[in-house]
Amino acid sequence: MNKPESNPSKSEIDPILMAVLGNRLNAIVREMSNTLLRTARSAVLAVVRDFSCSIVTGDNQMLCPGEGLPVHIFGSSLQTQAMCDLHDDLTPGDAFLHNDPYLGNTHPADHMIMAPVIIDGVHLFTTCAKAHQADCGNSIPSTYHAYAKDVYDEGSLIFPCVRVQKNYENVDDIIRMCRRRIRVPEQWYGDYLATVGAARIGERRLVELVNRYGIDTMQQFIGEWFSYSERRMAEAIKKLPSGTLKNVGHYDPFPPVLPDGLDVRVDVAVDAEEGRIEVDLTHNEDNKAFGLNQSVACATSNAMAGVFNCLDHDVPHNAGSFSRVTVKLREGCITGIPKFPHSCSMATTNIADRIVNTTQSAFAAIGDGHGLAEGAMGMGAGAGVISGHDWRRDGPYINQEWVIANGGPGTPTTDGWLNYGLPVVGGLMYRGSVEVDESKYPMMFKSMRVVTGGGGAGRFRGSPGAEVIYGPRKDPMTVVISCDGQVNPPQGVRGGHPGPAASTFKVDTAGKEQKLPGVVECRLEPGEWVRGVDAGGGGYGTPLERDPERVLKDVLERWETTERASDVYGVIFTGSIDDDSLAVDLNATSTRRAELASNS
Repeated sequence: MNKPESNPSKSEIDPILMAVLGNRLNAIVREMSNTLLRTARSAVLAVVRDFSCSIVTGDNQMLCPGEGLPVHIFGSSLQTQAMCDLHDDLTPGDAFLHNDPYLGNTHPADHMIMAPVIIDGVHLFTTCAKAHQADCGNSIPSTYHAYAKDVYDEGSLIFPCVRVQKNYENVDDIIRMCRRRIRVPEQWYGDYLATVGAARIGERRLVELVNRYGIDTMQQFIGEWFSYSERRMAEAIKKLPSGTLKNVGHYDPFPPVLPDGLDVRVDVAVDAEEGRIEVDLTHNEDNKAFGLNQSVACATSNAMAGVFNCLDHDVPHNAGSFSRVTVKLREGCITGIPKFPHSCSMATTNIADRIVNTTQSAFAAIGDGHGLAEGAMGMGAGAGVISGHDWRRDGPYINQEWVIANGGPGTPTTDGWLNYGLPVVGGLMYRGSVEVDESKYPMMFKSMRVVTGGGGAGRFRGSPGAEVIYGPRKDPMTVVISCDGQVNPPQGVRGGHPGPAASTFKVDTAGKEQKLPGVVECRLEPGEWVRGVDAGGGGYGTPLERDPERVLKDVLERWETTERASDVYGVIFTGSIDDDSLAVDLNATSTRRAELASNS
């Protein structure tokens, strides 16, 4: 359906009212998010915040994404479109459960609850709450099944936009199916109630908003808000030079399906005069017999995220601004439209991260001040899915950890962000709590630390990753890890250095370490540990142009070493770090940098 447009016979909405309504919608999404955060049961939701809430218009245009994760949000309107296409009898009190990646969802682990907001017979909005599950019924104890040959091997329980509530009451048939097939069903049911509650809070607040301002005013606001956002996006694109950018990222080897890894190609066409951008993902390989294929929602959202990362940060994110970016996909492509029954179990990560990185770093070819370096990708041990038996409750447990740092990318004006997480989430997920995890699950953390020298050097450096070591307290524990970036680490741009690669180890009871592959299902006996090291973000610009005082601060914070300061950044110090007398020797630094520049 077309975007709603303001009635030309009416005067434009007062700018103050526009601001009030825009902020009110954001407040509603924040209340939805707080509801889900405070009532969910699994740590992946209640602590880590791996969920996203949004408001979509009745004709399926993204209106307000709040602070949703980029990988979740861009495809919300695809799912509400499926709801409208499949159900022509929408009524107040309906709610729908949708996790089908072939009908607009991201991947099966993301359960979306959608509640149509119908006022005086008019379907004005749909409230959306998408939550990553601790378990979704996969054939292995993980919501990520990289080795799934197809959807049948994957085994996840799929709900292709089914009605889960009628007249505000549960459809018990659906609930029983989930309880039967999902591990730790009470945990799932608590998360389900939290997600429904978030959607219902949004519904209630939107009804109040419309009752105050009226349907006509809200419809006019929507049209003008989209028009304003589209103008802002066009203006941001017009600041770029027209041209075509090509970039290729490299996904790690994944034997036996990808013994040599995978090139991920992105072609970006900028039309500054028209204020439009096209991202072409069609020049990539066909779908593979594994779980890393992109869904339409993920391929689109990850390309869009890479573009938005390189534009003005305050351009509104909605259907108006989205209309200025076209993402070109190909049916049967690993980065495009999946061909059934290929699995999209891990569509939100891994190759998805490569698309974001490759897109945003492509813009660096325009010139200094444009684009970003690559951020650390791959869900190492700090993002492993743990499962086993909890003797304290005499029952099973399962949860995804989120104690990774994964160094953020250097930008034209800032250093990378320490708690970046993944390119597809851009720092919007919360870092997990060691104390909460140890209390909720039968596990123990041995140590956690920032990796000294763990960021890609640059004028603005990538952030360092972290090292984490954990294991079971009593009974054996299974850890499923899906870590990219062990062979092809995040790359720097415009002379910036790559970040150090990620790595994963199993540590036996004698302390001997065994290097693990990137994607692995690892069983830990009591007394054994898994040790994971995050990748660091890539740097932006040559390290020899970095402000020496920034290098000094990094050394004092133990994020850098004095050796790297001299050998990589060309910064020489006087004094000692041990007695707080360390200081930059400007003359020696100038000489050292000239020496390094002449040898490069």
